[in-house]
Amino acid sequence: MTREEFVGYAQGCTHFFSHYPSSVRQRTQDIADSPYAEFGPDHYGNGGFVAEFEKEIAQMLGKESAVFMPSGTMAQQIALRIWSDRSGIPNVAFHPMCHLEKHEHMAYSELHHLHAVLLGEPDRLFTLADLLAVEKPLSSLLIEFPQRDLGGELPTWDEFQSIVQFAQSKNIKLHLDGARLWECGPYYQRSYADIVASFDSVYVSFYKVLNGLPGAALAGPADFILESRIWMRRHGGNLVHMFPNAISAKIGIDRHLPLMPRYVAKGAEVAQILNELDGITVVPANPQTNMMHLLLDAPKNDILDAVGEIAKREKCLLFGNVSETNLGQRLEFYIGDGGLDLPADRIRDLFREMLARAANPSAKEVNPKG
Repeated sequence: MTREEFVGYAQGCTHFFSHYPSSVRQRTQDIADSPYAEFGPDHYGNGGFVAEFEKEIAQMLGKESAVFMPSGTMAQQIALRIWSDRSGIPNVAFHPMCHLEKHEHMAYSELHHLHAVLLGEPDRLFTLADLLAVEKPLSSLLIEFPQRDLGGELPTWDEFQSIVQFAQSKNIKLHLDGARLWECGPYYQRSYADIVASFDSVYVSFYKVLNGLPGAALAGPADFILESRIWMRRHGGNLVHMFPNAISAKIGIDRHLPLMPRYVAKGAEVAQILNELDGITVVPANPQTNMMHLLLDAPKNDILDAVGEIAKREKCLLFGNVSETNLGQRLEFYIGDGGLDLPADRIRDLFREMLARAANPSAKEVNPKG
């Protein structure tokens, strides 16, 4: 199956595990129809709905102030730069699989002259012991909730608090990469303000599980946010109007945040089903959020051919792509609105068929019941 055929079958699907896709027309219509469209437009982020939304996010996170930004990449670099400038220490600590290290072409170093101290090993969460082993002074410590590249793994509350107490004793500022913070509430059984109370600065995203247009917020002390706004302009992120993206973010909060416990519960159900099948490994085995990673023991092209055949016949897209690793084929998998509508028996049959097709691509017929 060619990539073009696969994409064509995927676009024809009506059933999904993630959120249902929406057209440009649907997205813009949602914004126009929302009560938030009655606000006047912001001007370079000042006034209008953006200003009101920033206040709401600050309150939700229990921080003094917040600023809406075009991207989390910008927000996190700015946060770490400010904490470094204030302390006079260029060293910042984070996990080896941190977004800043893996996906931003070393911008923290090239643009802000920060020095990374990598904590722990790529395949596990860093621990207090890893932090105690650092000999260099640190301006800040970035913690990601949940750790995306570990399948959404989270530390226990006690493990987290031990790290917090040590960092605070050394005057190390704590910054949260909360790109997927919204997914953590059911695991910790605490409000978002309680979860992030120990952090000096917090970044959250609105386009992932909340399904908004691109956008992020950075929250923290009022003077920190004032300085962040200056850095946002230096980064070219102070756009003349940001109200469409901010309204889309608010729609996502209204629509998806109340469903987060259901997404997480469905993720646990799906993981239990998949753990029973040969040829697939769920990471972590018991997901703590609505996301997980799947390891598949078959060639990449055979897997995608099998997914494409199922998408063609069943109009159900299991997933869109996989990455080749030394542990096999790996993919990021999360539960959204679509997953809530798929019953357990059908999930089991679809994945069993996919694994059987991938293991024996020459077979003309496969029994999905096993």
